[in-house]
Amino acid sequence: MNTTHHAPPRSWAAAGLLATVAGLAIGHLAAALYEPRSAPLSALSDAVVAVVPLEVSHWFIELVGTLDKPLLIAGLLVGIAVVGAGVGVLWRTRPWPARIAVAVLALVGAAAAFTRPGLGVEAVVPSLLAGAVTILGLQLWGSRSQAEESGRRGFLMVLGGVAAAGFAASWWAGRSGPAGVEAQRDAVKLPEADVPAVEPGPVADFEVDGLAPYRVPNGDFYRIDTAITVPQVDVDTWTLRVHGMVDKELTFTFDDLLGRELIERDVTLACVSNQVGGDLVGNARWLGVSLADLLAEAGPDPAADQLVSRSTDGWTAGSPTQLVFDGRDAMIAVGMNGQPLPLDHGWPARLVIPGLYGYVSATKWLTELELTTFDSYDAYWITRGWSEPRPIKTQSRIDTPKSKAGTGTVAVAGVAWAQHRGISAVELKIDGGEWLPCELSDVATGDTWRQWRYEWDAPEGDHTLTVRATDGEGEVQTSTVQGVIPDGATGLHTVDVTIG
Repeated sequence: MNTTHHAPPRSWAAAGLLATVAGLAIGHLAAALYEPRSAPLSALSDAVVAVVPLEVSHWFIELVGTLDKPLLIAGLLVGIAVVGAGVGVLWRTRPWPARIAVAVLALVGAAAAFTRPGLGVEAVVPSLLAGAVTILGLQLWGSRSQAEESGRRGFLMVLGGVAAAGFAASWWAGRSGPAGVEAQRDAVKLPEADVPAVEPGPVADFEVDGLAPYRVPNGDFYRIDTAITVPQVDVDTWTLRVHGMVDKELTFTFDDLLGRELIERDVTLACVSNQVGGDLVGNARWLGVSLADLLAEAGPDPAADQLVSRSTDGWTAGSPTQLVFDGRDAMIAVGMNGQPLPLDHGWPARLVIPGLYGYVSATKWLTELELTTFDSYDAYWITRGWSEPRPIKTQSRIDTPKSKAGTGTVAVAGVAWAQHRGISAVELKIDGGEWLPCELSDVATGDTWRQWRYEWDAPEGDHTLTVRATDGEGEVQTSTVQGVIPDGATGLHTVDVTIG
């Protein structure tokens, strides 16, 4: 039966909004206690990413870059809150249609969670709980809507407090509570490397302000992946399965990996979405086991030309098998810069294959390795318009100066990379003049980026600086401008600098 309450529509809108946000908060808290990926906003965001047209996805990523996921979540939160406000107004005169609207929204969230790879039927609980809390909040508000204004205001404050407390508790639970894995990770003591990395030399780092360090600290290392919520992997139950075109399937635990020969290597990773001069690239020291040795134990079929790696959240990458076995330091990494892998970077294990962009090699939160063929399977980004695996393109970047510098001698410096080929030369052009050779830092292998610098006696005024690199095979970086799709950007990084 429809009815009308005395509280004005704006109060009902506020009640609907706050009840909805409180429901989301409780749903996220429930998810944080056992599986953060099942949280309503996370599940809905994952579903949106899965169904959005490729053209829209590419346009949005190029427009906002690494802000794509936060903006998606924020947009969904605003949209759901607006719907909640509308439901509140509807409840004022037609409670049952309003209840049905909340139930439908909860079922959409539950369906999104249930269909996410790696999640089971229990993943529907947070969204259904969010809907139940929303309905309860509006039901209680309805019983108080005829009270004095001060009483109504007090109840709205209670709903707001529940929302704030729920989100705060879910944040805490996701890091320190029952579902948190940070404490578990912190308790792991990694063994020393059996085969330590070769040190690059005494001048791996030029002492230039603003220049990216040879090894990027974990907290500053770039992060690019499709995970809306970072997977929380329990290392005690984690396993790595090797299967497909092999003589025998194998399964490894985390302790199995730590018990194998551990190798340590400096390797630079780069994202295919990195624009010319961009920062989606970084060098780190990785500790792990040889990928080739581990796969060899399974007896791979010589016809298997693709190694498909899978993440715990269902993401896939396809790497050429021949590049795993060609002698490069491809590894299953368990450590990064002397620490267990950070959660954001793949805890407890990830792939590192030098010379390939991350979308076809650097799977985080690794759970499966399948030997197959490129003809029989297309991995995640291949189905979304990106090319099959190709070598990383030679790139160079000016880190400093950015836009202004004082007169006198100015250190122009940056980094250059061409993983698995190395950098043999870097040159700087000033105001369209001749290419000038730059000083290069020490490196141990061609799998890392290399710092460069040039001491410039800079005159006052406005100037244009352009950099280019030559790889270890003598190929000069191309000046042809190409976007990141389908296989990485090309062009020369140029900055305008004012001296004075």
